[in-house]
Amino acid sequence: MVYAYMRQIPTLENLVTQKNEILAFSHQKNIDVTQEVVEYATKDLLIDERKEFENFLKSLGEGKYTVIVSSLAVLGTRVDELVKVLNCMLSHDVDLWVCDANLLINTESHMTKVFPLLEEQRKIPSESTQIGRPKGSKSSSKFDVYHGEIMTMLAQKQSVSAIARTLEVSRSSLKDYIESRRLKSLVASIGNAVETLEDKEVDNIVLICPFERDELHEKRTA
Repeated sequence: MVYAYMRQIPTLENLVTQKNEILAFSHQKNIDVTQEVVEYATKDLLIDERKEFENFLKSLGEGKYTVIVSSLAVLGTRVDELVKVLNCMLSHDVDLWVCDANLLINTESHMTKVFPLLEEQRKIPSESTQIGRPKGSKSSSKFDVYHGEIMTMLAQKQSVSAIARTLEVSRSSLKDYIESRRLKSLVASIGNAVETLEDKEVDNIVLICPFERDELHEKRTA
């Protein structure tokens, strides 16, 4: 089953644009879309309030599913919320295609591929009408080419000194880069939502859906 997933909120591209991008992408990849799913809202809700998304996840039964979105922003416009959404999607063993990144995300995906997308999402200004450089944005750095590796090593609890030795770069310059881009905070926010199983590699994404975690907690406390 292949779903074209779209979300209508004021800050995203309209549904027609999302649909056209998905159709063009699926044609290029020779993927047959079997059903379209649209999530409607008048604003960008938190995941706990997105009942349509929760119902969609619960409708997925046994078997393999593929979900295609035009961009990662369709699933969430805030990094912390987006991580939770990815947790939910992939806890159901969903293959997630992101059209504009030409990227497949699933339970075998490595952080080096996913982190840059999350970082780009964090850079997007909350107001679509903002003019000029977004507040807090940073210029390019020589460390940008190591971004994925740095994020992965931070997620593995490696120290800045250890990372600097691995990359053969200045510790002080690397420390400034990590702090200026708040990479440790980003890793921490992801770490709070990602649980790693013992039989998986450290840099693999293993996910547990917050909806199911809440239901399990309710059953245990009942």
